[in-house]
Amino acid sequence: MSEQPISSDLQKLVQDEQDIGVVQKVHERILELLTQGEELRYIAVQKKPVINVFPMCIVLTTRRFIIYKPELMGQAQFEDYIWRDLKDVDLKEDVIGSTVTLKTVDGKELSVGYLPKTQARRIYAIAQEMEEAMLEERRRREMEEKRAAAGGIYFPGSDTAGGAISREDPVEILKRLKRLLDAGLISQQEYDAKKEEILLRM
Repeated sequence: MSEQPISSDLQKLVQDEQDIGVVQKVHERILELLTQGEELRYIAVQKKPVINVFPMCIVLTTRRFIIYKPELMGQAQFEDYIWRDLKDVDLKEDVIGSTVTLKTVDGKELSVGYLPKTQARRIYAIAQEMEEAMLEERRRREMEEKRAAAGGIYFPGSDTAGGAISREDPVEILKRLKRLLDAGLISQQEYDAKKEEILLRM
């Protein structure tokens, strides 16, 4: 009997010499867990040097990183975190394989060893990419919170800014705007626009 051809989706997940049988099983299980709009990005499969029974996997999606731990009788454990929970990722390369460690913001460390180097490097690269994206998102959120805490002077998408301006002393608001500008929390263009708006209200 000839082997059944694998789907194009699976073909994309075994380009780095992953065990096709393992990836197929993990793929089927993970598909049941995906939320609407979530997509698989990569699956790395552990490859122990002697007996590679029940290999662990690292699964990356567009929204989460998942540690897949197979057990007896076809059971498996899934430990997953959204990308926003990722604090850091480490890669350690050894002679017989590599270890990837994912660290979360609450102090947990999730490590999988005996990963083929190519797969480990791909996991590391994708995780680094997502870590940078989440860091930028956290910075943006912090900046918006600081702007909001400054008295509602400038908060994109908020209807409270105009109310804050009409109730407060325009001179004090202008001083606060200048402090935000000096601190780099608003641009010169934003400062000028708000200043003009305040002067028109006076």
